Amino acid sequence: MRLPWLGRIMPKNVPRTRMNRILASLSREDFALLEPHLEPAELPVRLRLETGNRPIDHVYFIESGIASVVANGINHRTIEAGLIGWEGMTGLAVVMATDRTPHETFMQVAGSGMRIASGTLRRAMELSATLRVALLNFAHAFFVQTTHTAMTNGSSKIEERLARWLLMAHDRVEGDDLPLTHDFLAIMLGVRRPGVTVALNQFERNGLIRAGRGVISILDRNGLTRSANGSYGTPEAEFDRLFGIA
Repeated sequence: MRLPWLGRIMPKNVPRTRMNRILASLSREDFALLEPHLEPAELPVRLRLETGNRPIDHVYFIESGIASVVANGINHRTIEAGLIGWEGMTGLAVVMATDRTPHETFMQVAGSGMRIASGTLRRAMELSATLRVALLNFAHAFFVQTTHTAMTNGSSKIEERLARWLLMAHDRVEGDDLPLTHDFLAIMLGVRRPGVTVALNQFERNGLIRAGRGVISILDRNGLTRSANGSYGTPEAEFDRLFGIA
């Protein structure tokens, strides 16, 4: 079973502009500050939403698909720092009163969302303390996710890290199919491809997943949760504490 906030249970007749979990949580007054400036955005795979060390022009409230926040290291090495889906937003540097970040953000699973100019969002935050608190609450929840990613990367086996990542990706898509390749997973986890392949083969033998060409299907979430060995759940529970059940 998915955690409560991950069930994508939304009130009936929710307008498209409030399918994002943050937008859906806002008061009518706070949402009214943003609504006239929100633009629908198609988010194809590999679309770059933020470029490292460059001003962030727009903030995206994701409605479907998955965005990856990626840290770049020496010798062009990269590793994923965090995932953002229908529950969240990009542009946290803007929320934190700056205009850029050294990290990059791009779509790894295609989807759609709503975008707003960064300057417009800043002005709305200046007008409403409650809007500012809501966005800072998500920044906090995302920070908890990234710290747990760092802890897992430093102390967990590849199998545990991969299980956690598959659960997090599964949380952010409709259905059970993840359009992912072994190579891409290796880059995101910062490990070698053979290690990912071995772990996926083990999961498949255990009946947890089914791996096809470019697609991984989740068959047994409970089994994957056990395989994650405690590395999954804390950031998700923190988000639920702050935003409640949709």
